[in-house]
Amino acid sequence: MGRIEPRLQYKLLAWLLGPLITLLVFDTAVSYWTSVNFSNRAHDRSLLEIAREVVLHVRSSGNGPRLEMSPTAERVLLVNQDDRVYYRLASTQGTLIGGDPEITGPAGLAHDKPQFYDAVLHGVPVRAVAAWMPYEDSDGSSAKVLVQVAETLNGRQRLAMEILASVVVPQLLLIVMACAAVYFGISRGLLPLKRLQAAVSDRSHLDLSPIDIRDVPAEVKPLVDEVNELLQRLGKTLNFQNRFIADAAHQLKTPVSGLKAQIELALRESDPARVRHSLAQLYVSADRLSRLVRQLLSLARNEPGAVDAVDLQAIDLNALAVEVTMGWVPDALKRGIDLGFEAWSGPVMIDGDPDRLRELINNLTDNAIRYSQLGGRVTVAITVASDGRGQMSISDDGPSIPVEERTRIFERFHRLLGSHADGSGLGLAIVSEIAALHRASITLEEDLDGIGNTFSVFFPPSQPLDRVALL
Repeated sequence: MGRIEPRLQYKLLAWLLGPLITLLVFDTAVSYWTSVNFSNRAHDRSLLEIAREVVLHVRSSGNGPRLEMSPTAERVLLVNQDDRVYYRLASTQGTLIGGDPEITGPAGLAHDKPQFYDAVLHGVPVRAVAAWMPYEDSDGSSAKVLVQVAETLNGRQRLAMEILASVVVPQLLLIVMACAAVYFGISRGLLPLKRLQAAVSDRSHLDLSPIDIRDVPAEVKPLVDEVNELLQRLGKTLNFQNRFIADAAHQLKTPVSGLKAQIELALRESDPARVRHSLAQLYVSADRLSRLVRQLLSLARNEPGAVDAVDLQAIDLNALAVEVTMGWVPDALKRGIDLGFEAWSGPVMIDGDPDRLRELINNLTDNAIRYSQLGGRVTVAITVASDGRGQMSISDDGPSIPVEERTRIFERFHRLLGSHADGSGLGLAIVSEIAALHRASITLEEDLDGIGNTFSVFFPPSQPLDRVALL
């Protein structure tokens, strides 16, 4: 059996109605105590009045006080429709004058005031009062007798329940009405959320347009705003991926078709020299395809979503650039290019990923060597900018890139018109994404000698540099 998911409506009802029900229980307990106390006080006064009436029937005789109460008077005083009433009269010597002899008295009864107490009479709980009350003696003096009156508890309990019902029932009805009003109010208040749920559930998985927030409650609006921003970012990512997949498929289609054509040509050839020539062309095409696949994988690895996976560490840009540049000397010599390196006088520390930085320098250097004229010049220089950032500049003698193309040159698969160098248009796109992962910025300007271009990458420093080194 699945776990029941919590619902906001039920939680609101619990938080609102829980205190009301708790208050009702507390109020019922207080009302019950109050009603019982009120009922006891009313019936206690009645018991005391009955005791006074009984004393009025006491007469004096030569042998002491005696009770002269007619059956009619006794019936009027002691008969009750709800309870049974008992009485007992005793003299100061303890002699029974009249009434029920089984009525027990309280301990330590004072002579100046009546005392109420609870007792058990004939196996039934009763409420009783005992008091010394005066009566008129035969010689005109005042004497006292002990009067005890006991009553069963039916009337008291009935009166207490009536009082309790008169207090609690209206409150219970009020709470029931409040529950209905709260439930209706919460249901109406949650209607915008239900409409929001319907608006989200009814849309297609391809619909990434923002959710309408006109009728959204203010408490939920921040959440919907965040969802809209997420949809916007997701839309950009999906558009980017769709465009990338389409461009990659187009770029892979050409070399694969070339490979197939050259294989078919090699299969038709019988001359070993021609077959060897076809195999050499196959090798060149396979090398181009391999390079294109590596660049596509590099793009996927360096997408903005991979920023959390980048392990940045303190790196000397000076030493890293020297190491990478040295690896391109053989390629530069093949084209007669003068590959130079201008180092900074001391370490240039930045925070970066060594593998990705090598890839960035490799792509910029490869781009410079590939597009420079034969016998030209390529210079890699490491400096420290005036604001303390580490700067790497790569200058070439290639065709000057027009100003209007300098922002598009970093787009994927973008190549300059009229360029005859072999390439896929992915190298600078990889450089741009790796720079973004390192919070670095890239500039493109004409070379200082007016021939070629200069790519400059500015890296935030790993730690404050010495002021003397900056000078």
